[in-house]
Amino acid sequence: MEVEQVTLAVIRGRRSIRRYQDRPVPRSLIEQLLEAARWAPSAHNRQPWRFAVIADAARTAGLAAAMGERLRADLTADGLLPDAIERQVRRSYERITTAPLVIVFFLSLAEMDRYPDSRRQDAEHMMAVQSVALAVQNMLLLAHAQGLGACWMCAPLFCPDVVRAELNLPADWIAQGLLTIGYPAEVRSKDREPIESKVVWY
Repeated sequence: MEVEQVTLAVIRGRRSIRRYQDRPVPRSLIEQLLEAARWAPSAHNRQPWRFAVIADAARTAGLAAAMGERLRADLTADGLLPDAIERQVRRSYERITTAPLVIVFFLSLAEMDRYPDSRRQDAEHMMAVQSVALAVQNMLLLAHAQGLGACWMCAPLFCPDVVRAELNLPADWIAQGLLTIGYPAEVRSKDREPIESKVVWY
């Protein structure tokens, strides 16, 4: 197959996987994922991404439990019924803790430009967010090409302080999300809307 066809096949074949085999991900593959992330494009080439790699089940469980406590408090404040709250908290906990590997991804503004006005500073912040997202997409595609499954979870966005404290990370590490990763224990398929419905040509 032509390189272009292989690349497109990997892109089209990737799916969000939430169920994994009870099988560790070799460190060599994890290092390849991080290397793929390292070569993503980034704003000003500042590479604002940061990663916490968690392969220890106890550490994963601690993080999931801490995030679950914040989720429980938020849903309680929203007025949800206790049973509904516990279902959501349990589902989130299980999705995270049943993965053999979790990679939490962060952005840091330490090397990004500083502006005196909020308009440009907000844009600079968004550029860092986009840079991190590009790095994570590289990881997702390579994971699929390696025969791994992965799922992007946004939960850390809702409790960045909890994540940072639980993992004892520097103050400038701002959680953006996490990937659960492992060898798939499910097969998923999903289609996409026709591209014509998302594009304007000039």
